[in-house]
Amino acid sequence: MLYAIRHFTRYRYSHSVWQSMMEVRMHPRSEANQRCFVFQLSVNPRARIFAYTDSYGNLVHHFDLPSRHGQLTIIADALVNIDAQPALPEIMGYEGWTDLEQIVEEKDYWDMLMPSHYARPSPELEELAKKIGATERDGRSPLAFLQDVAAGVHRSFSYLKKSPTASLPIEHALRSSQAVCQDFVHVMIALVRNANIPCRYVSGYIYQGGENVPSAEGASHAWVEALLPGVGWIGFDPTTNLLVGGRHIRTAIGRDSADVPPTMGAMKGKADTQLQVRVRVTPSEALLPPDEDFAADQEWSQFLDETQQLQLVAAQQQQQ
Repeated sequence: MLYAIRHFTRYRYSHSVWQSMMEVRMHPRSEANQRCFVFQLSVNPRARIFAYTDSYGNLVHHFDLPSRHGQLTIIADALVNIDAQPALPEIMGYEGWTDLEQIVEEKDYWDMLMPSHYARPSPELEELAKKIGATERDGRSPLAFLQDVAAGVHRSFSYLKKSPTASLPIEHALRSSQAVCQDFVHVMIALVRNANIPCRYVSGYIYQGGENVPSAEGASHAWVEALLPGVGWIGFDPTTNLLVGGRHIRTAIGRDSADVPPTMGAMKGKADTQLQVRVRVTPSEALLPPDEDFAADQEWSQFLDETQQLQLVAAQQQQQ
């Protein structure tokens, strides 16, 4: 399935700022069953964009804006193909734990086993682990254990559609029993690592397909990947309680959300910042939907006035 993705980000400042430095992690990965065929990044005010690959294989774009500006707009367009996922084994025996332990001993997975900034042990996490049966193997295979943990985390929280401006420690979600997708993922990662299963954070997008799944429309998404013997890295989405499949589009991987923010930067100047984010994922048979398709959508046109649209078209032409 081909998907066209547009990720819109705008920072508005109460006063002019200068010397903005920004990193962007919005380029979908090309690996396994996913291929990114087209990626375009447009910035307003215009800037020269550079790129590098980080230690986890994520493609990171970065740029500087030395002049004064009152707002910063970033638009990323991508075309991604997702092939069908290989089928999981119908039955995995308890001996899978022994195979997993051998894999962990032979290879270096320490960064996906140790506590990280947002995925870490706490008394509240221990209480949840007991509640959902994540403290013991209880004769379950590693696959069955992971499926039960994902379902248990999903049941334990009500979904908040409005995300905070920054990730919060998992204790906030554990105490309130309310969570956004990052919280679901951080909690599951911490529980799975406690069982000595390598586990990592995946940022990306999900195509809703008209279904009422617990994931905010117009926003990016996140899920978990855990290592299984004989299978490799398998995705679990505790927010939706689904195995990751053909509707999940991977952008970046890391220990937790601190490693893979879509945008991260700094600027000089004292100003309040208003952040607007919008994501649109649509099936596509073309290379990329024409800009007229987005401009005709009131959902998008409300963000861009006529002047900004002209400036962004010029920036896109310069990038090409």
